[in-house]
Amino acid sequence: MTRLADLVEQLPDGRVLTDPDVAASYSRDQTFLVPGKPLGVVAAETRDDVVTTMRWATEHRVPVVPRGAGTGLAGGATAVDGCVMLSLARMTAVRELSPADEIAVVEPGVITADLDRAAREHGLMYAPDPSSYEISTIGGNLATNAGGLRCVKYGVTRDSTLGLEVVLADGRVLRTGRRTMKGVTGYDLTGLFVGSEGTLGVITSATLRLRRAPAVPPATVAAEFPSLRAAGDAVAAIIASGCQPSLLELMDRNTLKAIDDWKNIGLEPGVQAMLIGQAEGSLPGNAEAMARLCEQNGASFVAVSTSPEETEELIGIRRLAYNAKERLGACLVEDVCVPRSALPDMISAVEAAAVRHDTLICTVAHAGDGNLHPVFVFDRGLPEPPPNVWAAADEVFRAALALGGTLTGEHGVGVLKRRWLDLESGPLVDEVQRGIKQVFDPLGILNPGKAI
Repeated sequence: MTRLADLVEQLPDGRVLTDPDVAASYSRDQTFLVPGKPLGVVAAETRDDVVTTMRWATEHRVPVVPRGAGTGLAGGATAVDGCVMLSLARMTAVRELSPADEIAVVEPGVITADLDRAAREHGLMYAPDPSSYEISTIGGNLATNAGGLRCVKYGVTRDSTLGLEVVLADGRVLRTGRRTMKGVTGYDLTGLFVGSEGTLGVITSATLRLRRAPAVPPATVAAEFPSLRAAGDAVAAIIASGCQPSLLELMDRNTLKAIDDWKNIGLEPGVQAMLIGQAEGSLPGNAEAMARLCEQNGASFVAVSTSPEETEELIGIRRLAYNAKERLGACLVEDVCVPRSALPDMISAVEAAAVRHDTLICTVAHAGDGNLHPVFVFDRGLPEPPPNVWAAADEVFRAALALGGTLTGEHGVGVLKRRWLDLESGPLVDEVQRGIKQVFDPLGILNPGKAI
């Protein structure tokens, strides 16, 4: 506590929170993981607060766990014993929004949806839109390289990040990247920090690329299928046809039933999957083409929205998915990604794992880029998933890798996926990554035990 008292003296009043209950509220994310016990919390409001904290942490060899809104799903923002939780949630300034250059400079505590709304006042948009966009922060999105519903067209967070301001482990301030759309000076340090889960530095500002918002609301296609495999076949056909959807989301029967039990959406008995797609106005006829391909691949019902209100209603159903599943029990939320052509086979593998291990799996997918989110539901009150759930998850991960995929598309490794890393990375990759960690964080105080 003496060491923490020293930090209290160095920072403005109210920045260091030491009440045990308050500290505990900052110590976990959205996973079931039991966090460690932090010494306290630094609620940073400026870059200088972060600099002071990291200098102090280096001097006293104290671990620091950066966090945003705590919406992570892999354990990346969970406390370790004796750490300081460094919250960036109060750093909420949009420092600049330039319509001429189509960029925004923002602090890490800015809510993702708030940035998008600010951009739309100028006819622009911020493209990444994870399902948690109304509560997740830009800093958290950067830490995990988050994707979202529009990533099939616009890519993930890294594709919208031009430059960063980063406080290193020893308190030095590093600026990476640029404000321009192009630039290849030196190594891509910006890309290195995006997705590093707070293990290399603390992001205190980001220069982000904005896009032109569609001139007219995109048409939305909703299709119901008698099997999840048929929906996956429709996705593969849509991608192969060159339709270029801006959104292509898939939900299985278990997910739809969870939403229906909660919100009464009128789910019909024979519907095993729903596909929701969008095509922006620059490519007329794409919505109708997607609808035809759904019909050709066995859809039992297909509709194309006729108003923005219908579109919002359909997208709203998709955004309810995670909260609906949480009502069923505790959740192990995963996010494997496979080549798009392998999506039908991956869907079949998830279904087989659920049956073989007697596990409730609710699956949604950013289907347009092969990113599936199988959610393994188990009884609340258990300290962790039971053996059959871990066995089902193991089978799903191994199937994804066998199909040429990856363990995580956008949630990060955090703590939950570390047990499987060797299956994908191998010893040489691990050696290189640990070498990079050593360069930026030689004392190992930044988010220890996470990501690698």
